[in-house]
Amino acid sequence: MTVLENLKVGAYLRKDSLDEDIRWCYDLFPRLKERSWQLAGTLSGGEQQMLAIARALMSRPDVIMMDEPSLGLAPIVVRGVFDIIREINRQGKTILLVEQNANMALNVAHHGYVMETGRITLSGTGKELAENESVKAAYLGKARNKK
Repeated sequence: MTVLENLKVGAYLRKDSLDEDIRWCYDLFPRLKERSWQLAGTLSGGEQQMLAIARALMSRPDVIMMDEPSLGLAPIVVRGVFDIIREINRQGKTILLVEQNANMALNVAHHGYVMETGRITLSGTGKELAENESVKAAYLGKARNKK
């Protein structure tokens, strides 16, 4: 399926016009507009991730869950994906983000949870968790200050 067909599949239950939301997705992801005719399977990994997010947005969800949106992407693409996550949230969508890139996740999170072996061990704002010495040592690659 093409990029445009993928966007339409994301809205398959909707009965209203899709034009406005397709334009919105293309505004969020200009690269997808350039490639609207292209088969999705031939997109780069970053472009495929953008398409997956855009396709999910086409259903007009109140909450969107993103599982490892940065997985396997180049660092510059990861920054772009997280910029889009911020923008989607700024526009009123709640995002439940599951992400192993703790630094990037905590920079966008309003609230976060640290899980270890399936149990929540810490919670707080993204800023609080990013400043927590245990989190820094275990997840952010920063050694604890020795006294």
